[in-house]
Parts: sequence; C-alpha cells; structure tokens
Amino acid sequence: MKIIADLIIEVLRLDDMCYYILMSLLNFYKGYKDMNKRFVFRFRRDLAKSVSSLFIMLTLILVSTSSFFYFESPLEVNAAQTDASEIPDWPDQPEIFSKSAILIDADTGAILYQKDPYTRSYPASTTKIMTGLLTIENCSMSDTVTFSSAAANSVTWEDASLGTKAGEQYTVEQALYGLLLHSANEIAYGLGEHVSGSIPAFAELMNQRAKELGALNTHFSNASGLHDENHYTTAYDMAMIARGCYNNTAFVNIDSTADTYSIPATNLTSEPRYFKHRHLMLKGRQYYYEYCKGGKTGFTDQAQYTLVTFAEKNDMRLIAVCFKSGANERFEDTRKLFDWGFKNFKKETASSNSAASVSGHDSYLYSDLFSESDVVADLKTSTITLPNVANVEDVVLDTSDMYEPEVKDGVYTASMNYKYQDSVIGTVDLKIASPEALKASSNLPYKTDAASNLKAKTLFKINIWYLAAGLALIVIFVLIMKYRTIRKARRRYGKRKLRF
Repeated sequence: MKIIADLIIEVLRLDDMCYYILMSLLNFYKGYKDMNKRFVFRFRRDLAKSVSSLFIMLTLILVSTSSFFYFESPLEVNAAQTDASEIPDWPDQPEIFSKSAILIDADTGAILYQKDPYTRSYPASTTKIMTGLLTIENCSMSDTVTFSSAAANSVTWEDASLGTKAGEQYTVEQALYGLLLHSANEIAYGLGEHVSGSIPAFAELMNQRAKELGALNTHFSNASGLHDENHYTTAYDMAMIARGCYNNTAFVNIDSTADTYSIPATNLTSEPRYFKHRHLMLKGRQYYYEYCKGGKTGFTDQAQYTLVTFAEKNDMRLIAVCFKSGANERFEDTRKLFDWGFKNFKKETASSNSAASVSGHDSYLYSDLFSESDVVADLKTSTITLPNVANVEDVVLDTSDMYEPEVKDGVYTASMNYKYQDSVIGTVDLKIASPEALKASSNLPYKTDAASNLKAKTLFKINIWYLAAGLALIVIFVLIMKYRTIRKARRRYGKRKLRF
C-alpha cells in the first residue's frame, strides 16, 4: 500500500503536471501555419498521452484501498519560546522586582512566567545546586571526602564557610548538607576535586551536564559560583538545571531540610558544626511559604541577589528562578510567582492515543501513510500544564530542536513539545524502532537539514477522487479545445486550397 501511495505521489508531482499541461497547450496552438498530416499526427500522439495518463491514474486509484494520498512538506521548528504575556487567554502576570526571572512546571517543563529569562546573568551560589547534583550522581553518600589545602584555602573571610581544614574528612552526605544548606564554598571546592580530580575537570563535567539538562547558554568555571567573567548562565538555563535537581530524590531530601543539621566531630575538629538552611522561605524563617520544598540562595556584587526555589502544592510542582534581584525582593517575587502559578494553572494527561488529536490534521506521524510503514513509533503518556481556561483541544504537538535526535541500538529518539498558543506546556520523547526502516529516512516522521536541525514532517491531504475528477475535466477541456483548433485550421486550409 505504501509503495502504491508513493507511486501516486511520483506520478502526480505538481511540477511535472504543470510542465506537461504547459507543453501540451503550446503544442496545441503552435501549428496554425502548417495544419497538415504532421499536425494531425501530433494531435493523435498528444491524445494518446492524455488518455494513457488518465488511464494509469484511474487504475492506481482503483487498486489503492486508501482514499487519501499525501505530499510531504517540511515544517520549520521555532526554538524561541513565545512570551506568555502575548498569548491570548493567558492569565494576567504579576509585577515583580527581579530583572530576570522564570517560573516553570518541574514535571512538564512548561514555562508559565518569564521576564527576560534568556539574558546572561551571574548565578553566584545558586551554582552549587549543579555541584550537589553531580556529586549525588557520581558518588556514594558514605564515601569519604578528604579536603585538600587548595580547597581549605579557597575561601576568604567574607565567603560562606564551615572552616574546613586541610586534610579534614567528611562523608559525602555531610558535605552535601554543608554545601546546600550552609553554602560553604570550601566544600564546593572539595566536592569538585573529589568527583573529577580537579576544578577545571569538574567545570567541564558541569558544562557537559548542563547541556544535557537543556541549559544551552551556560558556562561554569568553578564549583561554588565565585565571580568569574566566564562563569554565567540565564534564568531559563538555571530553571532547567533546577528541574534536574528537583527530580532527584536524594537531592530533594537534603535540600528540603528546614531543621538544624550538625556535622559531628571529625578527624581534625573536636566539636560538631551546627547550621541551618539559608533559604528564608522554609519553615520558621522570615518569608515562610508553606509549599516551599527548598532551593538555593546566592549573592555577589556582580550577580546581585539570586534565588532558586522549589514548591509543591497538590499535584503541581513548580520551580522559580529570580536573578538580579534584591535581598528581600527575591523572596517576595518568588511568593508572587508561586501563588500566581498554583492559582491559574492545571495539569492534564496526554496519552499516546490522545496525542493524535493534538498533533494536527496534517501530522505525518499519525497519518495512514506512516502507519503502513515498517516503523514502530512509541509516544509515552505525558502530562501537560494548561491555563485553567484552556482545553486539551487547544494543544498541538511539535518537534523540539532544543535537543539533538539520538539513534541508539536501533531506536531513534526525538524530543517533542506540547504547545498551547506557541508556548511549550509539556515535553515527551518519541521513540521509533526498526533498524532496517531507519535506513530509509523517508519512512521517519522528521527531516534534518544541513545543520542537523530537526524538522517535523507534515502532510498535505488531498481527496484522490476529487483529484481524478479534476484531471479528467482538464483532459476533456484540452481535447475539446484541440478539436476546435483543428476544425478551424482545416477550414482555413480548405479555403486556401480553393483559392489556388
């Protein structure tokens, strides 16, 4: 069936059709001065071509069981996120002090609020959430961290520090509490060395992991966030990194600790160290917010005050990032964003069955043509975040060019976005299996250009019976016009013969 459909597409290529009609019309009218047997022969030849082409078309139509065929056309994917304030029916957004901020859904990745989120900023100590995540992903909690002289001496009197000494030992778990709660800079340095052997090597790992998490305009040069011109990120990128942290259970267990934590006596210190989380929206703090689940504060003169915060209410988990803010305003802004997000948005489930209904009528992925190929596509059930006034019917499914497609063990994986009014409200991976079929890119529901950017395939549907009827009318019209031309030519030719 697919072969037949492809054959129909080739026979009916629009440019060939236009060329044939144009050449036929030229042939019909260019023989006025020489209407003889040679002209009659041309007519018969053109007539035979027209009738044979129509016969082939009608035969293919009768053989095919499908009532539609498709013209493929690539659809460009726009990577830029539409400003939510420009989207019709989007909830009115709160006014905040922070110069750069974003609010996202931790589960779906939906951007609910944004204020200049792609401008380069200095993250300060919010950097440490990446340091903590990499430590958790690469170490055991019971491992012993021995701090070097470089780590112990990496802080100044004005830096956050637990006074860790050269040669002092903590477990990885104890060090993570000192990192995420107290924001100790020497611990960030020591963990970076423990994971990668050196800070430059650890910075490379940080940058690699940032890209994997979707942070595309970020470059880290140290583990703590101390100011460096080459140590920068954006509010959007930090939200992507925070999303990876918030979806790590071990990270959340440590970072959500509101009570006092203590590191007992060590090999070099006889007294325990006591400290609390510096985030002021946790229980018992000045800006207590009952739904707050942790986060990270930061400050340098160049970065100003920064803040990353996690919050959870009912079935919704949100992440807020505030950069270039004030000491108190960052907490006030974060509360405004969370209250606004929890009030105005809801979660919906988009299953693989319902994905077809939100993918658009021109989707190649859900077309009859794709379903008859040898490719097996799997689109997992996904959750999307919608304004309370919106419906699933208002959502479309599109490919994402924020991540490069991957092929591993015969399985092709492409990242897809659910969109509402051009705003991304959810993400899901499309997995396509079939090693043989993957060799034929025409079978895949995507295209790649010279720059390896992913493009979705769309289809232009035409009812083939209407097309056949239209072709028949064209052929009949052409034959009538040619017949009239020949009759007129013969009359003129007959009159010329009578004159001589």
